[in-house]
Amino acid sequence: MKNILKGFFVAGLTTALMVSCVPKRKLDDLTVKYNQEKARSQELHSQTVQLEGENNELKNDVSDMGKRMTALKNDTSIQGTSLRQLTRNYDQLNKTYQELLSLKEQNKKRADELVARYMREIEEARSSLQIKEDKLNDTERSLASKEADLRTRTHELDEAMAEMELKVKRIAELQSEITRRDSLAKALEEKIRKALFGLEEEGITMEMRNGKVYISLDNELLFKPGSYTADEKGKTALKKLAKALKGNDDINITVEGHTDSDKYGGGPQLKDNWDLSVMRATTIVKVLEGYKVDPKRITASGKGQHSPLDPAETKEAKKKNRRTDIVLTPRLDVFEEILNN
Repeated sequence: MKNILKGFFVAGLTTALMVSCVPKRKLDDLTVKYNQEKARSQELHSQTVQLEGENNELKNDVSDMGKRMTALKNDTSIQGTSLRQLTRNYDQLNKTYQELLSLKEQNKKRADELVARYMREIEEARSSLQIKEDKLNDTERSLASKEADLRTRTHELDEAMAEMELKVKRIAELQSEITRRDSLAKALEEKIRKALFGLEEEGITMEMRNGKVYISLDNELLFKPGSYTADEKGKTALKKLAKALKGNDDINITVEGHTDSDKYGGGPQLKDNWDLSVMRATTIVKVLEGYKVDPKRITASGKGQHSPLDPAETKEAKKKNRRTDIVLTPRLDVFEEILNN
């Protein structure tokens, strides 16, 4: 019996030493060791129960021994020695029993502490993993949103680039057309200068402004004062002009009649200078039409005294303001077609 108790004591002490030296390992190792410690704790409990039974038996034996001791007080010294030995054995067994109880409590406490610590570590690891997973989900959502925004912006950029290319193409077409019209206007100007060569001293001037050709004819060359009937001398100049205009279908013609600021008093058919300027412009249009200029290309307008070249009230200024302007303008329908398309 003594050897058995010593074996239990040594086994329990070894178990305590092993528990106290457990290193920190991975969660799976800790779980396995926890189960091992639990099994050992159950084994110790079984041993304790067994020891308690044996202890009860020993107590009974001690009780019997006490009775015998009363009867054997006068026995030999050998019996006395046996009694002392039994007493020592009893004390040793009781001490071992108490140590086993203490070891059991220590093992249970350490096991509980280990389990609690490992559970905290597991929970912290789970919490950290959840935080990282949430951040990863947020990052994925942010990337998806940015990717969708990038696709939208790329589509918008493609549309803008396509529109830009179309605008560049239109600008190139317009620039080409403008260059062509400028060349046409310059060629027409040169052609008209040649056609009207020698008439500058008779009151015909010509200039080019903003891509348009302005031909100005003094009214003394075309009309008698207060009249809107064209003179033959003026018709001769208009005939040369009409010949130069033939074949230039891309040119629109505007005839503008102008008067001075003197009050008109020519007759009941015309009320004022504005009427006179309109009638003179209409007369020029009909003369050009008679010389085979397409009337669809011609526009007649009268501005009376309201667009003077010289606002002064001198004789020279009024003579300058009495005029008929023929404005040659390249047609703009090609520009409109380019813009509309």
